[in-house]
Amino acid sequence: MKQLPPKMKSILGQFALGAALLASAVSGVHAQTRGGTLNVILNPEPPTLIYGLNQQTPTQIAAGKIYEGLLTYDFDLTAKPSLAKSWEISPDGLVYTFHLQQGVTWHDGKPFTSEDVRFSLQDYLPQTHPRARGNLSHVASIETPDANTVKITLKEPYAPFLNAFEVSSAPIMPAHLYKGTDFRNNPANQTPIGTGPFKFKEWKRGQYVQLVRNEAYWQAGLPYLDNVYFQVIPDSASRLLALENGSVQVASFGDIDFAFLPQIKANPALEVTTKGYEFAGPLSWIELNHRVKPLDDKRFRQAIQYAIDRDFIAKRIFFGAAKPATGPISSVTSFYDPNIPQYKYDPKKAIALLDEMGLKPDANGKRVSLRLLGLPYGDTWNKVSEYVKNSLAKVGIDVVLESTDAGNWARRYANWDFDMTVTYLYQYSDPALGVDRSYRSDNIRQGVYGTNISGYTNPELDKVFSAASLETDKQKRQQLYTQAATTLAEDAPSAWLVELSFPTITNKSVRNVTTSAIGVAETFATTYIQK
Repeated sequence: MKQLPPKMKSILGQFALGAALLASAVSGVHAQTRGGTLNVILNPEPPTLIYGLNQQTPTQIAAGKIYEGLLTYDFDLTAKPSLAKSWEISPDGLVYTFHLQQGVTWHDGKPFTSEDVRFSLQDYLPQTHPRARGNLSHVASIETPDANTVKITLKEPYAPFLNAFEVSSAPIMPAHLYKGTDFRNNPANQTPIGTGPFKFKEWKRGQYVQLVRNEAYWQAGLPYLDNVYFQVIPDSASRLLALENGSVQVASFGDIDFAFLPQIKANPALEVTTKGYEFAGPLSWIELNHRVKPLDDKRFRQAIQYAIDRDFIAKRIFFGAAKPATGPISSVTSFYDPNIPQYKYDPKKAIALLDEMGLKPDANGKRVSLRLLGLPYGDTWNKVSEYVKNSLAKVGIDVVLESTDAGNWARRYANWDFDMTVTYLYQYSDPALGVDRSYRSDNIRQGVYGTNISGYTNPELDKVFSAASLETDKQKRQQLYTQAATTLAEDAPSAWLVELSFPTITNKSVRNVTTSAIGVAETFATTYIQK
């Protein structure tokens, strides 16, 4: 097994010693829960910790302890209080009234009020947060009758609106620091200030981010931990070693190569859960650029669907931490229908469709050649790209693999500079929040990540998606989303691969890491180290 670099071993050793000293200083009455230092893998290093400016996974993991949203969500996607202690929805579905927690302060000591919520939802997020901009476009007005009440009136009923307030979808930002400023270039971005249970202490680039307990946190007695260190460990073998030797106690998402899951599950010091990803509902697919021939022909796209063995990907590449995708909507997302038409692995059908198109193989068996831009998130995704290349070659589609770094991949993806690429996106509990954005014609926006990248257009489907987002009757919404998913199955705008069930791996001494449907992006307010 590859050893940690001396510098990292020294840093992790200091943290372990510090944790032991802190634990010994804790009084006996709190010995089971209070005190200690938690080390969490953070991979890759986030570009910023300002949640309102960036919502990539590494930012969510670290900034989710600093900032909070109005709501969080249980494993069944039921809304739960966070900065809002209660709420009411008017019978016509137009008015949402949130009653805020009292006695909340920002990390700099300033009081948190309804003005912070109004500012965040009305001024800040529509400028900086593409997904929030879409959700908040349905808002007609935001009123603040008093310091602890926020009244939001919609232009029309918007069925998933209550699910738009977890911290990654609508992080509440401090108005007193950002109002009237250039949000992206405000000096306050160097030292994040939130309302969460942990405060920013230090960011040593390339090594770690340190957060410390917020002694003035609004939930009495919380948090339990003294410190949380987010360790930046670029090397995959070193991440595995740090987890196994106890230098770090939490890993999540793709921190550890899925090939090591059997080894990890056999380790008596570690626990593995796939809970905590229900709200995200991550689904992976091959994005197909319809601007590139013959990807503009649905028969070719259908052929790709038939040429892929999703069971193989789930079992042999993700080692059971994924399951075959059956369509555009994940089975953990609301309004999933298992009965829509599906593409079972059938290379003969793929060949028949390619023959029908007149794409005959040449002397080398090649019908067409396309580029596949790999997802630069580690060895597992490289294996997915290799598998796709080999599978498509069997039906005569030559695939040229391309690789790049994460930043360039995001730029090329958003700017349509690819033929095909492997990707995954989150569904955020409701098709109106995380599915239709990838297929609506009005969301084709070059240069913007998380939009309709493929260029697929279907005006009739646009109408169905629009009607489904406004419909408040659950049965009617189900019918509309079944209709939408069936249409997408026929048109095959993307080649859906697997539903991801990322593992969260914890040392058994750590408790309450996964407490809601947003998993390790939660606050860690109740996380503790068993003494």
